[in-house]
Amino acid sequence: MVLLHALFEHAAGYALFAVREVEEISLLLPQVEESVLSVGKFHNVVKLVAFSPFKSAQSALENMNAVSEGVLHEDLRLLLETHMPAKKRKALLGVADAKIGAAILEELGYQCQTGGVVAEILRGIRLHFHALVKGLTAQSASKAQLGLGHSYSRAKVKFNVNRVDNMIIQSISLLDQLDKDINTFSMRVREWYGYHFPELIKIVSENYTYCRLAKFIGNRKELSEESLEGLEEIVMDSAKAQAILEASRSSMGMDISPIDLINIESFSSRVISLSEYRKGLQEYLRSKMSQVAPSLSALIGEVVGARLISHAGSLTNLAKYPASTVQILGAEKALFSSTGRFQGAEDAREHAKVRAHFSLHLHRASGRQEQGAHLPLPGQQVHDRLQDRLLLRGAHERLWGQAPGAGGGAAGLLRDRGAAAQEPGGHEGGHGGGQRGGG
Repeated sequence: MVLLHALFEHAAGYALFAVREVEEISLLLPQVEESVLSVGKFHNVVKLVAFSPFKSAQSALENMNAVSEGVLHEDLRLLLETHMPAKKRKALLGVADAKIGAAILEELGYQCQTGGVVAEILRGIRLHFHALVKGLTAQSASKAQLGLGHSYSRAKVKFNVNRVDNMIIQSISLLDQLDKDINTFSMRVREWYGYHFPELIKIVSENYTYCRLAKFIGNRKELSEESLEGLEEIVMDSAKAQAILEASRSSMGMDISPIDLINIESFSSRVISLSEYRKGLQEYLRSKMSQVAPSLSALIGEVVGARLISHAGSLTNLAKYPASTVQILGAEKALFSSTGRFQGAEDAREHAKVRAHFSLHLHRASGRQEQGAHLPLPGQQVHDRLQDRLLLRGAHERLWGQAPGAGGGAAGLLRDRGAAAQEPGGHEGGHGGGQRGGG
């Protein structure tokens, strides 16, 4: 006859219950289902053999971490070795998690069972635990569960080694948002200050430089030869500085009041500070990318790599993606809004073909991130290889006036087939060349 025991992990400690003796465990299922809701009936099904309370909150957290990871803790080992039957062949232990059951079987030799009648027994124990253990009240059991739950969740949030790329995702999102805001605010400064000095827009096109000039110049009528040095320092070009000075003397702009100038200069200062903060944020993003994903940064750059990580959700998810998924991350609109008859689809396929090379090294980048190793970057080697291919393509276009595989008729098709036989992905260019070829 098999002796069934049930192991229950509670926030207060480990509890070992003995189940009533029956010839077949399956016969218990109807009886357990009927008695789960009644404490008196459930007492006839299970009996407490031993209860091992945790010594402290720290001990409870260590034991729960071990159970969640499928590791046999010393406290649990001592309980089972002390109170389980000596004849291991006739003992069967019911557990809630198959991982801890496998660890018990490997280290102690007790057969473990999950599901079926064991799940119903553990459900009844969970429901009536405070009544089955002497000296434990429902209030104290609830407090122990609440405290352990907070400690366990707090430890999991702090010790999250696989999400060190969270800062990268937030940084690239903020960088994109800053780009949109700075462009919007700069256009507002251009329109606002353009009433007073409209010719400045044609001379200076860069937003950051324009805002600095709007703040520096102020009233254009007060601009003189003495201001030429300050203008050269901002625009970094003496010819442009002289053109700004001459345009201010013959400007068609309207006059502006001092209070309006104060508001324009104040708003320009805000845009300048945002632009400078964006530069600092980009440097921070580059340093984080060099630490978290050095191979990916060397291959496609820090900003593009950070955007791919943000699209995928994490570097680990990106490393698991196949090449077909990686190419969609960067070319959704081009792939889904175009067809094979238009040039846009061919550009999308070419973009996807280049992207397909990246996923080969994302696994190594993710593994190096988790291990913290500083090894030679395979991404740099692939980056150099891609650069050589692009240079070769440009030389071919300058020599023949067309890209490889863009020739007409059978000659272009033969060249494309030869390229496809020599390198992966070459058939895409051949297909495109065969479709566009004429004559």
